[in-house]
Amino acid sequence: MKRKIFFKAVPYCALMALIMLSAQVQAQPSTSRRGGLYGDWQIKMKFGEREMESILSFSRNQEGQYVGQWISLWGMNELKDVKFEDNKLSFTQVMRYQDQERMSKFTGTIEQGELSGLLISEMGETEIQGKRAPRTPRGVGSWEMKIKAGEREFTGTLTITADKEGNLSGTWKSSRGESVVSDLKYEDRKLTFKRVAERENSQMEMAFEGTLGDNSLEGVFKSERGEAAVEGTIVGASLIGTWNLDIESERGARKQRLRVNPDMSALYGATLIKKINLDGEKVSFKYVRQFGDQEYETSFEGKVAESKLSGELKTSRGTSKVTGTRRTFRRRSST
Repeated sequence: MKRKIFFKAVPYCALMALIMLSAQVQAQPSTSRRGGLYGDWQIKMKFGEREMESILSFSRNQEGQYVGQWISLWGMNELKDVKFEDNKLSFTQVMRYQDQERMSKFTGTIEQGELSGLLISEMGETEIQGKRAPRTPRGVGSWEMKIKAGEREFTGTLTITADKEGNLSGTWKSSRGESVVSDLKYEDRKLTFKRVAERENSQMEMAFEGTLGDNSLEGVFKSERGEAAVEGTIVGASLIGTWNLDIESERGARKQRLRVNPDMSALYGATLIKKINLDGEKVSFKYVRQFGDQEYETSFEGKVAESKLSGELKTSRGTSKVTGTRRTFRRRSST
């Protein structure tokens, strides 16, 4: 009799243990790519009365170890000994300029999408506050579209924008004029919208359904007249992406990052560029920073070809030679 009771009790205890373990796992903080460390963080730190903005960028290397970069006005520096566990973050920053080297240690936390902590160096302690950088929604940008209806081919430009909350809106421009598209939605690589096509003295509603690739958009327009195949390519594909830059001048060499968004806005270091100009292979941009009562303009002119970026960066302090290579990322199955 005791033996029977023993075998009945074991499955029940095991079941209770599994329930308790499941509850513990669910209670643990998320360490997913969206909720954990990965990606860019916009940070602010004060030096006296001056507030400086920088970017902390985190990822993993091929060995699965955390790696990161500190990206600022003065360039991009690799972080050492990056550790992140139980929402606690620490790393060492080494800044080199010519023959000088300065080391600082950061300890802090990431909680509910906010980063905070102290950066300690021989110069003292600096408080750092930051938030996860917003990501450009998929589909945003200008798309050159080709529509094939039987033996005829039409062209148009679909421009998609996003507001601060990530809601998409768009316009369609062709030789017949410009109009607003409606019911624009993106989910799981699928893009859909509606537009009204002008046909002489009549109007015809067309519904688009397509699949979004890295630089391509393929699908069909459906209307009362049937279906028409559509192929689209994003404007600026040769430049869109993240570039690691090597900058050389009489004052020495440094590294920097240029991130070009699909809408052709960009971040040079941590500085926002509202619009990068791309004309064929020619690339140019400029920005103005203000320090006190003084304004300082920086301009770039160069070209992009075969996944290489080259040109000259000009400031009031002189001209620097710039060469850049585009970073590649391992493809993930997520949307």
